[in-house]
Amino acid sequence: MSRIGRMPITVPAGVEVNVAAGNVVTVKGPKGTLVKNLNPEMLIEQEGNTILVKRPSDDKEHRALHGMTRALLNNMVVGVSEGFKKELEVNGVGFRVAKEGKNLVMNIGFSHQVIVPEVDGITIDVPGPNKIVISGTDKQMVGQFAAEVREKRPPEPYKGKGIKYVDEVIRRKVGKTGAKK
Repeated sequence: MSRIGRMPITVPAGVEVNVAAGNVVTVKGPKGTLVKNLNPEMLIEQEGNTILVKRPSDDKEHRALHGMTRALLNNMVVGVSEGFKKELEVNGVGFRVAKEGKNLVMNIGFSHQVIVPEVDGITIDVPGPNKIVISGTDKQMVGQFAAEVREKRPPEPYKGKGIKYVDEVIRRKVGKTGAKK
């Protein structure tokens, strides 16, 4: 039995979950509304403020979908109640970021500025010249957008320059040694 799939999801106060035909799940909360089509074969049961995800059989496909369906549903509930955020750090001499309107403007060592527009459902916050905070209700969108921003200048292994996640550890390499005589 899936250890994650069999865990119940507790719905906090202020969050409303509706399961329509074909497992179209709508979750409304203080931070927004999320709608997702989950696999129609999974059985989603709602009892008061708890939700249980059950599988119809022990087939390999159903076992694989069980935990994933529960995780997606839990991420929706957490997203509309608390939200998700990713923090990025910019390292490098002269590297800095700023927010102009709804655009993230980055000076990251190129001859031009790199401009990334804000997407619907995502908010970009720049608390300092080398820190970016990306937040939103959809975990997948937040992670994807953070990966796209990081992709503009990934950290390099020699000096560690580039854009990295705050909790990311860069494996450093030793540079060239001098000429031997």
